[in-house]
Amino acid sequence: MSVEIRQHRPGKDLKDFIQVAFDVYADDPAWVAPLNMEIKDRLTPEKNPFFEHAEVALFTAWQDGKAVGRISAQIDHEHLRIHKDNAGFFGFFDTIDDQEVASALLQTAEHWLANRGMSVMRGPFSLSINEETGLLVEGFDKPPVLMSPHHREYQGKLAEGAGLQKVKDCYGWWYDVVAPTARGQRAWESIVALPEFRFRTVDRKNLENEVHDLLDVFNDAWQHNWGFVPATDAEAKKMAADLALILNDLSFFAEIDGQPVGICVCPPNLNEVIHDFDGKLSPGNIGKLLWRLKLKGPKSARLILLGIRTELRGKRRYAPLAQAIINELIRRGLRMGYEWAELGWTLEDNRLINAAIRSVGGKIYKRYRIYEKPIGA
Repeated sequence: MSVEIRQHRPGKDLKDFIQVAFDVYADDPAWVAPLNMEIKDRLTPEKNPFFEHAEVALFTAWQDGKAVGRISAQIDHEHLRIHKDNAGFFGFFDTIDDQEVASALLQTAEHWLANRGMSVMRGPFSLSINEETGLLVEGFDKPPVLMSPHHREYQGKLAEGAGLQKVKDCYGWWYDVVAPTARGQRAWESIVALPEFRFRTVDRKNLENEVHDLLDVFNDAWQHNWGFVPATDAEAKKMAADLALILNDLSFFAEIDGQPVGICVCPPNLNEVIHDFDGKLSPGNIGKLLWRLKLKGPKSARLILLGIRTELRGKRRYAPLAQAIINELIRRGLRMGYEWAELGWTLEDNRLINAAIRSVGGKIYKRYRIYEKPIGA
């Protein structure tokens, strides 16, 4: 059956592009539909500052008058400025189990990138490495958590069938919230005993100012990570606005002499709250959302960011700081009644942070794969 490709303008005709996911995952018990309004905002240039430094194209695949897949293609000029690798990206890669459909979509994205001078196609990123990253290749039985991708088991096979090859795996870690280890407790005690040190909860009423400190530490702490692209001030403000409703005491700063040197951003797992909304934020669902968030309280969370400034990493006095931040997060999670969290993602070759997560009992339960292909190969 022949495949027809249709292009959609970001911010315009998005209905079919969004609907494809509901069809692809209709019988997948693990899938949690993201809120339609959130996806629409992410794909609208006026509402997503990613478009200030990026070009984006959206495509759907059709067979016999029915939408059977989708993909985005994007060029991130901030990535090109930093890495100078002539790489373009794809994302929102969701299809039925059909190699012809998957290959047609990937070829369309590749041609779009080639016409704009790119020599490598990498992904999936939806839309950037600071959003949903990778294609799920392990852990299909567990629902996706906040800002994490989900795919069918066949999707990786189809990607590889279209000529894509693994470039990097990222880990999602399952952590049962239990009492801190003795080692973690000692690290925490040694850090909080320092007269110049304190933990400070992110001020949710002053997020517009707080986001500058979060952004400053984030861009410093992650600057040497593979594929890192610093978040712009506008992107950080958007993330803060998106998370304002759900941030709680699990997000905090580590400060020395009143200056932020470490951050922990661990919002409640919104997907636990909206799992039965079918992507719709109706008046009734808004009531459920507020009740489940503020009164019932979710039992799971996702650790999105945890890092410390690079200048502290070689100082013996602050050597236990990373362990102390993890320990502080555990203490807060226990106090607030959380049962488990996804930690990550982390890069497969980031041995230091992966060892730290294992030391507190974290176990790899999902694997997200990043693929790439030389354009024209």
